[in-house]
Amino acid sequence: MDTLYSNFSQERLFIWCANIVLAASFLLSQNSLVFADNIKIVNGIVSPPLVNTLQIERTLDRINIEEASEVEFDNYISNKYKNCRIYSVSKGIKHIKLVRYYQGRPVKLNIIEADMNVNPKIKVEPVLASATLSRKASITAMARRNNSLVAVNGAFFLPQTGCPLGTMMVDKKLYTGPVFNRVAMGIFDDGFKMDRVKLNANLKCGWHNIKIDNINQPRMSVAYTLCYTPDWGTMAPVTPKNGLQVVVSDGKVISITKQRSPIPLNGFVLVGPATNLLPLKINDKVELDVKTLPAWENVNHIISGGPYLVKDGQVYVDIQEQKLLAIGGRNPRTAIGYTKDNRFIMITADGREGSSIGMTLKELAYYMKQLGCVNAMNLDGGGSTVMYVKGAIANKPPVQGGIALSNALTISLHD
Repeated sequence: MDTLYSNFSQERLFIWCANIVLAASFLLSQNSLVFADNIKIVNGIVSPPLVNTLQIERTLDRINIEEASEVEFDNYISNKYKNCRIYSVSKGIKHIKLVRYYQGRPVKLNIIEADMNVNPKIKVEPVLASATLSRKASITAMARRNNSLVAVNGAFFLPQTGCPLGTMMVDKKLYTGPVFNRVAMGIFDDGFKMDRVKLNANLKCGWHNIKIDNINQPRMSVAYTLCYTPDWGTMAPVTPKNGLQVVVSDGKVISITKQRSPIPLNGFVLVGPATNLLPLKINDKVELDVKTLPAWENVNHIISGGPYLVKDGQVYVDIQEQKLLAIGGRNPRTAIGYTKDNRFIMITADGREGSSIGMTLKELAYYMKQLGCVNAMNLDGGGSTVMYVKGAIANKPPVQGGIALSNALTISLHD
């Protein structure tokens, strides 16, 4: 395990340096100097003291509390992962490498634990491959662009285009809606929540209220009315049989057609059955109202996955309910979760090789509970499973360096 952080923190060093600078100014001064409203040197006599003593005491108290929390976190990790390789990524972030055995065969695991109580600068956030949803990029490219310390592959995505399949919100902006109402994690300033997410979206036009079934997702049913924003790309998808496209710009209907339409930069295109969209007329003023259920107030980011692994402290693998039977069996896996005191955990399990056989969802679920997760969920896995830590790939993905991905879930430091 890496050496614990020195008790001589950066903040204490700053205070020490400030005193040196002020003392040097005192020695060089022959006349009255005013350094600040409450610092004055007259004929070699300092009045009042060089530094506000109460302010220093409060700062040092805060530093001591943070340092005590950090030592507690280090001890917690050391005791939790005995006989494992433990690396310090940054203050409050640990990387653990270990091997577990299932049916007498090895599984190589990489685990990240992050504690925002130890380091309030830690931010967990999803990152998209590009400004539009139809692009892919390596996890290294996404992490470096975001100045991230850690990253794992994120939500499921459409391999052909890179569109995330499920709820994706970044910096309070909803990019895509849910698929089969799968489980998602909400990321808040003060912690995390996890639930199966539904879309509650409507287009309001006078007395009419038109249901919007999804946003920026591939069509799952001919009966759905879908909304496509500029995040999708420049053009809306092809109109379904007996369907229409309604183009809205600056809150007003500007076109109704059966043809594939350009998506206005300051609007969107509705694509759905004509029976759903016939109430709309050219020049109608409309308002798009989009919410999620549950209505997570003040949520910053949402990332979708599935199935659940741990729900309210109990192993809960609802693979059938979330229509994810295709990802059963033993495979490379990626999962995320959080403890009752909001420590965040992400994990990758290598597979499809002799030295690491991967995990079943049940095995992964029991292990996430063992790690202390009160809620946990599976992310995209298989060939997508990859973990990036401080500039390098930490695990051994099936494709060296990892395949091109639609999105990633990252840990960064922000002031």
